[in-house]
Amino acid sequence: MTTLLGWQRLAGPFALLLAMSGCARLPTTASYAVPPIPAQQARIWFYRDLDPNGSMAMPYVRLNGAAVGASQAGGAFYRDVSPGHYHITADSFLTDAIQTRDVDLAPGQEAYAKVLSLDNWIQGGGQDAGAEYHRDTFYVWLTPPEVARPRIAQSSFYGDGTLAAAAPTR
Repeated sequence: MTTLLGWQRLAGPFALLLAMSGCARLPTTASYAVPPIPAQQARIWFYRDLDPNGSMAMPYVRLNGAAVGASQAGGAFYRDVSPGHYHITADSFLTDAIQTRDVDLAPGQEAYAKVLSLDNWIQGGGQDAGAEYHRDTFYVWLTPPEVARPRIAQSSFYGDGTLAAAAPTR
């Protein structure tokens, strides 16, 4: 009986630590040594501010129609791409003429795409509990480096990588 009680005393704190580790926030982008842009490549950063009143949905971010990552509130990631023209979108319930952006990148150039959440763009439902609904809409803005870099530095870092799926349009 005492061995069972001892086992339970050890298992309780371990289970609590294990559960808490799943809730830990990722380190900020500033804590990573981000490598320089590879030769003959360009870089696009994607970020989204943490808004306590905004949507926590994670829409796919797309370059020329190909998914390159998921936008997370308070997060940032980048993709190294071939120089060229890119059409940047975030998956959204509604389509608006001003919610996407286009960018032309030269070798060594960086672009900064901010994903914005417009929570509850469409909402409705009845007065019954659970009958209400809302649909999230996301916009992409290109931001200047002096605005984007401090925000990205404080964002959780969600990865990097070379993009193969979205070749530039010719």
